[in-house]
Amino acid sequence: MIRRTFDRDLLRRRRARRNPPPDPSFRDELAARLVDRLVDLRRRFTTVLELAAADDAVDRARAAAGLPPFALHLRADTAPPRLGRPAPALVLDPERLPFPDGRFDLVLAAGGLHWIDDLPRALAEIRRVLARDGLLLALFPGGASLIELRTCLVEAELELLGGAALRVFPTLDPRDGAALLQRAGFASPVVDVERVDLAYRDPARLLFDLRAAGESAAFAPELRRPLRRAVLARALELYRTRFVRPDGTHPVTVELVLLAGFGGPAAAPTVQEPSSPA
Repeated sequence: MIRRTFDRDLLRRRRARRNPPPDPSFRDELAARLVDRLVDLRRRFTTVLELAAADDAVDRARAAAGLPPFALHLRADTAPPRLGRPAPALVLDPERLPFPDGRFDLVLAAGGLHWIDDLPRALAEIRRVLARDGLLLALFPGGASLIELRTCLVEAELELLGGAALRVFPTLDPRDGAALLQRAGFASPVVDVERVDLAYRDPARLLFDLRAAGESAAFAPELRRPLRRAVLARALELYRTRFVRPDGTHPVTVELVLLAGFGGPAAAPTVQEPSSPA
């Protein structure tokens, strides 16, 4: 039996309350990076399942890249996606996909799958619903993601309370990603690591973006502790003074781990080195 690290009910409630901002956000950056991979492939996909589909970010990125709409683009998440127009959408458990074998030729996830307790089971389910030549493209946060925010939160909590708790979403080690793809039976698995350097006018806006995308921490009760306002205020103060660029903006490091693999017989995974900062 899998020991639960995350509170499913809390995560579902937070994702149900999300309210993506109208202007480009953290999730838009993830979606754009994922769609860039589709552009490079130069292949036309027709039946697409998007998991952890918080909003229309992937569709907006697809249109901006000049790709045609998918014949079927089914959005799915643990809470109803916030879509700007009527579109096929489902609420489901990614560890138990309610689709027949080989149903889709593409499964996408612009983040979100890092909140799954039994990720090996979820990947096996994705592998099952992919056609033999179907493709998985899923982005996960890597260990360097939000290092500035993590550092400030830990330091503020140690300073004010003498101890620190889990505060930010979990990350994926690329080596673990390669093993997970192989275990799930994907063919030609690839793990690619990319570092993205973002900038915010104020780190408080980063927290807003994370909450708006349903990415607030949702750890199990025994692993979490309420975040005091004084700790948050001190963390933001540290962020504003310690991590600031000459133009007055504040850096946000995002490390993206891309898991990619095809349906069909498994092959040895490939792990690529991080690319240059964008």
